[in-house]
Amino acid sequence: MRSLCCVTVCAAAIGFCLPLPGRAADWPQWRGPARDGHAAEAADLSALPKDLKPAWKLAIGPGFSSPIVAGGKLVYLDAQNEKEVVHALDARTGQELWRHELAEMFGDEWGNGPRSTPFAEGELLFVQSCSGEFRCLALADGRLRWRTNFADFGVKFLGSKAQEGTASRRGNNGSGVTDEERVFVPVGSTTGATIVAFDKRTGQERWRALNDETAYSSFVVGTLAGVKQLVAFTADALVGLDRASGKVLWRVSFRTGAKRHAATPLIVGDTVVVNSQTIGLVATRITREGGQFTATEAWANKPLKINLATPVLVNGHLFCQGNSRNFVCVEAATGKLKWSQPGFGKGQKDYSGAIVTGGRLLALTEEGQLVLMEANPERCVELGRVQVCGNTWSHPALADGRLYVRDGRELSCFSLVQP
Repeated sequence: MRSLCCVTVCAAAIGFCLPLPGRAADWPQWRGPARDGHAAEAADLSALPKDLKPAWKLAIGPGFSSPIVAGGKLVYLDAQNEKEVVHALDARTGQELWRHELAEMFGDEWGNGPRSTPFAEGELLFVQSCSGEFRCLALADGRLRWRTNFADFGVKFLGSKAQEGTASRRGNNGSGVTDEERVFVPVGSTTGATIVAFDKRTGQERWRALNDETAYSSFVVGTLAGVKQLVAFTADALVGLDRASGKVLWRVSFRTGAKRHAATPLIVGDTVVVNSQTIGLVATRITREGGQFTATEAWANKPLKINLATPVLVNGHLFCQGNSRNFVCVEAATGKLKWSQPGFGKGQKDYSGAIVTGGRLLALTEEGQLVLMEANPERCVELGRVQVCGNTWSHPALADGRLYVRDGRELSCFSLVQP
């Protein structure tokens, strides 16, 4: 849900290095190339220096949207002069290349600014405002290719007037996703258009489906029971949809407190893992016989009421921010808690975003600390911890050996590549 100037750093000074990849490894969408928190590059990190300095940093406006990197450009959204604005920078230098004014700014008691993370494919960039303005832009120069607004589908953005914690109250936070020539968009209409599929190049509508409200979760596309499909965690249910037609393949009702579904579905084999502060951590198994799909509970760890974070999977184990200002490891096949490590937040802090690279974990805590850990299922092994930004609900991005982090005031780039 809440996704809320230049110094060159050499590897010798910071005490560790990464191999230079043969080509730029993008981070083009929410949670990385495959939306699972895994970086495309296999970075071999052995330590984190206490004096890690940014290669560059930039003053920005407020917002919870996370940065992405595609085609050598870093794209982020923020609030400027009461507007939600899209910015594209040179990812290496931080120099702004273009900006695009998207919509009027939304804010509430949690903060101001856009909350949905943009996503890019090829020459196309997709951006979404809190109020439901969705646009396809040219990644090269920010020119408008096509647009739609969720109000066109009967959605009313109510803000604080809404009584439940869905997107109509807290902003359209979840990210859509592309698939072949389609883009699936979390419109949120309860009259048959919870999800709408558009031609990604022209904006022509392909299909619409469901009568659910939209929560804060982002979509994923993956294979379950041998069939590639769209998986969505709406305010009312976890569902699998046929990509070409929008037909519901299977559905599991999850009616939770305030409908606060913020986690992104994680596909693990033929199961889908989701979590919330009401249901805990739950795995749903999908099977198919003939043309019929069946969804059954594989396991549930109800005490592990993870609110905002989404797990990452490494070697059959789930690693994630816990629900008690801790970090946890869970066996993916059974839901059994393997270990819980305190010290990942103070007070009400309950979020961190984790990246898997080179078999290790880089976790950015809500307090802006970057923590390097082994993906060890037996115990927590912390290899380094350093402050890299202020309080943040934005997921970091790792691309071409550079880590990008933002808070409500600054966007910073940390070079992790040997010159």
